Amino acid sequence: MIIILIILLILITLKAINIENIVLKHIYTKQYEECIYKCSEECEIDPLLILAIIRVESNFKEDSISLSQAKGLMQLMDSTADELATKLNMNEDYDIFNAETNIELGTTYMSNLLTYYNNNLYLALAAYNAGIGNVNKWIEKGTIKKDGSDIENIPFKETRNYVRKVLRDYRIYSKLYG
Repeated sequence: MIIILIILLILITLKAINIENIVLKHIYTKQYEECIYKCSEECEIDPLLILAIIRVESNFKEDSISLSQAKGLMQLMDSTADELATKLNMNEDYDIFNAETNIELGTTYMSNLLTYYNNNLYLALAAYNAGIGNVNKWIEKGTIKKDGSDIENIPFKETRNYVRKVLRDYRIYSKLYG
């Protein structure tokens, strides 16, 4: 009986200090926070969304390279990074693996996509993963709606899952830090 009481007291104490949030904050970290918040403010985008994108894209690994050769924290293709770097007047020998550079480029890109899709997060995320051309083609063919409300119809399984994961992580970041 005493053991049960001790266990109950421990559980009550853990609940009081909200162990769930402590564990979640360890999993959903805010690495590169200063840079993310700075770039997000400049691009007028929620920094918690950028954290969610980075978590899904690279899990905060600066040197990450995908099978499709997307690079860095925000997993940018060379062509996309080069185009953005030119528009941002970056030195042409910029380092795509540098955290600050990658975050600036990726945050700018996501901001541009949100502007392009009239702040429709679903379509912007799908385009971040699959490209504007694919998303526009899906809309034109009626595969997905212009409002992005039917992400389940995205024909690329990877992109469907990507959008779901980022939205899930964004909700979690918002709950923990919003």
